[in-house]
Amino acid sequence: MGNEEYVSKQPDPNRRQRSFRMQAIVLRHQDFGEADRLLVIFSLEKGKLRAIAKGVRKPRSRKAGHLEPFTRVSLQLARGRNLMIVTQAETLEAYLPIREDLLLATYGSYVVELLDRFTYEEGENRAMYRLLVNTLARLCTSEDPELVVRNYEVRLLDLLGFRPQLFHCVNCEGEIQQQDQYFSALRGGVVCPRCVGEIPGVRPVSMEALKYLRHIQRSSYREAARSRPSLSMSREMEHLMQHYLTYLLERGLNSPEFLRRVRDDKA
Repeated sequence: MGNEEYVSKQPDPNRRQRSFRMQAIVLRHQDFGEADRLLVIFSLEKGKLRAIAKGVRKPRSRKAGHLEPFTRVSLQLARGRNLMIVTQAETLEAYLPIREDLLLATYGSYVVELLDRFTYEEGENRAMYRLLVNTLARLCTSEDPELVVRNYEVRLLDLLGFRPQLFHCVNCEGEIQQQDQYFSALRGGVVCPRCVGEIPGVRPVSMEALKYLRHIQRSSYREAARSRPSLSMSREMEHLMQHYLTYLLERGLNSPEFLRRVRDDKA
């Protein structure tokens, strides 16, 4: 009898925890119902999730200011019937420079859109969470937000398993020579001039841009930040990376066009 009573009080290992705390970045939100918001968050502990913040659009809500995009928060969540429910929210980092500058906000939007488009609600990915946190922090402090974003794109591709081949031709596997080359999104890397006729849909890439992308790929962010690419090279790398990312996603991104308009207005 005593043993039976003891066993009956043990926690059921198959029973899911009904309430838990996690650290997360708010990727986006949308109005839901009369006063709620549907959040898409990327958490340290469980990867990407959707959650409902009930009553957050009411004027007296205490959670509203903690649940804006680009905010790193500590959340208390409860399991609802279909979605997680936010019961508490506390800001850990607001990334204020991103909020206060339209250009930085647009770079930030691009960063979170890429992560949102490439990921599913499929579980923990701490490396991807750290990359997102580091990138938002760097956007707040760096004098070169384009470098921050190129570094983010390259590291994100590594984590997703789409690392582009930049050192050897993806067709003949020969080492890339010191001359302008081509890039194939289909094959995921550089194509040498000898093989260019064998692969459809390639686009040219200068050796200068290729060298800098290689430098980002094999260096730490601090090391990559020591270089200062020209404006034309920055634009070439941007177009190449967005071409590859769009191909992988099989659809266009929303933020790059707006980013170009904002940047042109500031020029």
